[in-house]
Amino acid sequence: MRVLVYGAGVLGSYLAHVLVRGGNEVTMLARGRRLEELRLKGNVIRHYFQLHGTVDKVSVISELREDDIYDLIFVVMKYPDFQAVLPALAANQSKHIVITGNNASPGEMQDYLQVNSPSEKKIAFAFQLNGGWREEGKMISLRGPKVEMAIGGLNEELTWRAMIDEAFVNTKYKLTYYQNMDLWLKSHFVMILPINFIASASQGKLRKAGRDKKLLNQVIEATDEGHRVLEKLGYTITPASQVQLAREKKKLFYFGLKMVLAIPAGRMMLSDKAVSEDEMTALNQAFHDLKKSANIPTPNWDKLESYFPNDHI
Repeated sequence: MRVLVYGAGVLGSYLAHVLVRGGNEVTMLARGRRLEELRLKGNVIRHYFQLHGTVDKVSVISELREDDIYDLIFVVMKYPDFQAVLPALAANQSKHIVITGNNASPGEMQDYLQVNSPSEKKIAFAFQLNGGWREEGKMISLRGPKVEMAIGGLNEELTWRAMIDEAFVNTKYKLTYYQNMDLWLKSHFVMILPINFIASASQGKLRKAGRDKKLLNQVIEATDEGHRVLEKLGYTITPASQVQLAREKKKLFYFGLKMVLAIPAGRMMLSDKAVSEDEMTALNQAFHDLKKSANIPTPNWDKLESYFPNDHI
């Protein structure tokens, strides 16, 4: 299958690695220094927990032409960057697109592509559940033995999911389909924002934050406040286990946070090396819009947010 991975950061690079190993003809779209790295060295990944590295040769392009047609396009990037690539995706003649990453406005993106594309577009939204960071010439990937992707349409079944399944058939990769990814994506960013406020609330002293009972409980309460904002607006928290964790299993959540902050890889995942401030800002602004519509108090969220630079909110 001919697949384009549009975006060559940590998540896009790992996805390209999986798809190459699955026997697909993979092209990556990259720019700047990352483009040169891929051309000269290939897609180099250090798998942190697995204690080994991989190198995959991939085709590389720097722009998407209208007549460059792929069976599947995975757009993998930060939420604030999606908007800039929508015109090129709309103009391209490829039919099947999976927009992958944190996303507070999937409906608007789908509408744009459908209205501005001269040909029919089939669109899905997804999130790949792994992490990592960049180092010179390579990506560091944090993952378990089998990475999962949450994927689906917007309140509709994906009639073309067989094509997606085919791309991953020979891989150790789990696809979990949801009928409404808008619910999953909103639930996800409401969960991760309070956790990622820990760095600013602790002035970057993440090891010390792991011993700060008041701060960790504040994160848990803020997460539940975020869930209540969504519920007030009629959204169902997806998956349901997420709201149970913050509301009914607070001790488990608490010790989970302590464990993450106790290990170097966990602290790295919450540091400014792995967390994008511009994405945090954009997602937090989206939460503010939801909160304004819900019109309910979120005192713990507000306190955590106060540690984040005010000019970014």
